[in-house]
Amino acid sequence: MAGSALNALDNLVQAEPEWSGAWRHRLALKAASAGVKLIGRSEDEAALRDAWLLRQHGDEPGPAGNVLAAWRRLASRLAPPGVEDLQTVAGLLGVGWSDGFGDLIDVARNEVRAGAPAPVVAAHIAAAVMREDRQAEILAWWLADCALSWRMGWRYTVPVLTPQIHAPLLRSGPEGRRARPGSDAFEQVAFIGAALGAAEACRLAADMAAQAERLREIVPKLRSKAAGDVVERLVVDDAVSGTLTTRNLSRWASRRLFDRLVELGAVRELSGRTSFRIYGL
Repeated sequence: MAGSALNALDNLVQAEPEWSGAWRHRLALKAASAGVKLIGRSEDEAALRDAWLLRQHGDEPGPAGNVLAAWRRLASRLAPPGVEDLQTVAGLLGVGWSDGFGDLIDVARNEVRAGAPAPVVAAHIAAAVMREDRQAEILAWWLADCALSWRMGWRYTVPVLTPQIHAPLLRSGPEGRRARPGSDAFEQVAFIGAALGAAEACRLAADMAAQAERLREIVPKLRSKAAGDVVERLVVDDAVSGTLTTRNLSRWASRRLFDRLVELGAVRELSGRTSFRIYGL
């Protein structure tokens, strides 16, 4: 099941559709939501979007927003990371840096070269993190997703495993506890997570592809010089603030443009609010 799902996802990733940036960042949001829950915080996807998009220029996004920043960093970068990248991510995730973490990239490289299936590579690198620091589980999941994409040969990392952390099918044993990285059951969990995560990513991609096609069809009808800039932002990111301003777009014009896009079925308003709105595919 994991092999079939990952093969379908591989076909999609290698095609690199124009909306793939928005898709990866939407998956990053889902991964961050699961990661936030893992460390005992209560922010959901909507709260994470708000923390990221509604902050003022120069403001810190807060602890939960930093978790989202870590997964956005993963979804927008080429695999694999460098040591400095890993240090930055550990800081964003609230994980104390250990010198042993610097060796993890070489561990992942060796696992990839060994040619084991991608879920096995992901499980092994996650276990290596936990051997270094039992309190660094959130970093273990981040690196597991990085290693899986690296093994698949994808140019950009796709968050596949982390959004499934709390899925019921990832629980094992008579008490139904969640299997942690490094446990005896985790390699099987990695296969199940890959099957579920790849299938979910493909379903999300199908939905966003249809929305992106609708958006492109609508652009000629907008009669706005700034429409092209807005469209480009919508296809590369999870969401855009309704107060977006550019050189050719005032805040008032932005509100009118987004209202028109929603009316035409080209974008969705994601916050459910009447003010401080957020839009995306």
